[in-house]
Amino acid sequence: MGPKKFPVRTCIACRTEKPKRDMLRIVKSPEGIISLDFSGKLPGRGAYICSDAACIRKLAQKKLLNKVFSAPVDEEVYRRIEEEFNGNNA
Repeated sequence: MGPKKFPVRTCIACRTEKPKRDMLRIVKSPEGIISLDFSGKLPGRGAYICSDAACIRKLAQKKLLNKVFSAPVDEEVYRRIEEEFNGNNA
């Protein structure tokens, strides 16, 4: 039996590949609500980002969620994601 393989995901901000468990998931629910998914199990379309403040800032600066979710994303959503990230890492 070979070594156990861990799922790898790519950060949408810096394009670095890391193990899934080391990244944050941003999810767009079937209702269209976008939020951070700390459990990694919420239903909906997901995108992954490094648990790094620089990547979180780049997410808002370059409006990366607009591209990932193929829909306009309100400025409030980016601000809320940054607040959730900062609140969870305080």
